Amino acid sequence: MDPYGEDAPLVDPAVFHEWIVQEDDDLLIVNKPGWLVCHPSKNGPMSSLVGVVSEYLQASKIHLVARLDRETSGLILFAKRPAVARKFQMAIQQRIVKKEYIAILDGEWTASIHVDEPIARRKGGPVIVKSEVSYDRTSQSAVTEFVPLISRNGYTMCRVFPETGRKHQIRVHAEHIEHKVVGDKIYGPDETLYIEFIEHGWTARMEAALPIKRQALHCYRYVFEFPQCPISFVAPLQQDMLSFCEDYMGLSPEVVRSHLASM
Repeated sequence: MDPYGEDAPLVDPAVFHEWIVQEDDDLLIVNKPGWLVCHPSKNGPMSSLVGVVSEYLQASKIHLVARLDRETSGLILFAKRPAVARKFQMAIQQRIVKKEYIAILDGEWTASIHVDEPIARRKGGPVIVKSEVSYDRTSQSAVTEFVPLISRNGYTMCRVFPETGRKHQIRVHAEHIEHKVVGDKIYGPDETLYIEFIEHGWTARMEAALPIKRQALHCYRYVFEFPQCPISFVAPLQQDMLSFCEDYMGLSPEVVRSHLASM
């Protein structure tokens, strides 16, 4: 079954073990694929990451420290105890955590781009969940740094550092600087692709418009700067983004991994 079809497949418990980045008595760190929702869905426990983790841990209640959009891959942290969840959630609220994403954006450039522009839910338009840079009273401050790694063949792979944590922040700011996240169904070339995807799954029109089946955005690294003992986690880039780099940018997986390892 196509993971980007109308109904995403259920997770195979045997495959889930391959997603685990780290596990100890306090935390379970997972490298989420870009087709899986975080929160429980109507299709049962194996259709969402929270459901899969609940089954894996045999726990009636688990603690999701921070979520990702369905089509963003990468690091997800689960705490096994409430006290541990509070510790890491407070770190995020107090901004003593640094998040780093890897994104592939349209266009080529070589200098870092700093974006300090407020974000709000857009009023009107066909996609009600879409946000935009806005200066009205509902806006929230948002700051993002885009640092290019490799530019080639009309695309740039970059490191992205969101200093704030607004919904869709990286994608909104990427659209604002006119370097959209490749494969983005909402903030990409045509937002009606998102509606079509929700109603019909992956279609021929999307195949023609989008070079990858989901947004090329990956939560790569967390660094929690606790005074006593800083902690960091890294999630390797998913295969679909590596394949895009090879097919469209002429970069082998080994070259991409080498660049990431040198950071």
